[in-house]
Amino acid sequence: MTISLQKFARLAMLVGVLSLSTSCVSKKIYTELEDKYAELKKNYNGLEDENQGLKAFQNQAEIDLKKLREELEKLQQERKQLQSDLAASQNSLKNLQNSYAALEKNSNESLEANMKKNRELLAQLDAKEKALQQERTRLEKLQADLKDRSQRVDELEQMIANKEKSLRTLRETLSKALNNFEGKGLTVEMKNGKVYVSMENKLLFPSGSWTVNPEGRSAIVEVGKVLAQNPEISVLIEGHTDNVPYVGSGAVSNNWELSTKRALAVVQILQENKNVVKGNLTAAGRGEHAPVTSNETAEGKAKNRRIEIILTPKLDEISKLLEEI
Repeated sequence: MTISLQKFARLAMLVGVLSLSTSCVSKKIYTELEDKYAELKKNYNGLEDENQGLKAFQNQAEIDLKKLREELEKLQQERKQLQSDLAASQNSLKNLQNSYAALEKNSNESLEANMKKNRELLAQLDAKEKALQQERTRLEKLQADLKDRSQRVDELEQMIANKEKSLRTLRETLSKALNNFEGKGLTVEMKNGKVYVSMENKLLFPSGSWTVNPEGRSAIVEVGKVLAQNPEISVLIEGHTDNVPYVGSGAVSNNWELSTKRALAVVQILQENKNVVKGNLTAAGRGEHAPVTSNETAEGKAKNRRIEIILTPKLDEISKLLEEI
């Protein structure tokens, strides 16, 4: 992906030069270069569309996680309702048993005095017994349903707790690995069920450049070591800029392209670690459209110029359990 963009830039410059000196180049060579320029520009647009698709995938993943949490809350409410129904059924069963005992006593006392009344009481007793049996059956079903739901809710809660514990451990591991870069524009925090490693551009790139400096490379290499030990984690690398328009020339023409190339530069360094699962890595450029603070001050602009490495646990097991409930 990066090689294609670099070729596109070089060819664009070459076509531009040739356009100023067509008298020195044959028409055939000039035409071939123009065709290559058009093809690479088409490829570049395709890569830009792919980046937009990846951003949409990230948004959908966040929506899915929110939906899972809402489903968990719904299941917890259903469990409370089942517990309430169980208590009501147990109380109803007790009342039926008391009624049964009273009817039986009255029947024995009035057996000789009033046979008709006794038959009526026996009929009532039979009806009560049937109702009692139905209530027992319903109670048993409620108890079985409650046990099954409770077990699945417990499993789901345990899975979520384990994921959160793993994220806390991951955050602590990253914090230790990146301890040498504390106070240099690097932070590690956990929020919204994810771990965020934020690196200000002053740690990574010269102004207007997407070439990672030696100190920034060292920090990214440390992150790669941690990722190599956690192959089940999905990783999104986002590039961000401030709101100052990009005024450079060459391979990029705006902040969005600059932020994308910076994200790709970080991905390239992470891929140098052979134990990092390449399929877990996604790069995206956000330009100036997702600031963390106001761009009104130089300090705010510095914080907004950053790379964010977002680590998300895979939720396949939780989704499967929810489907079974």
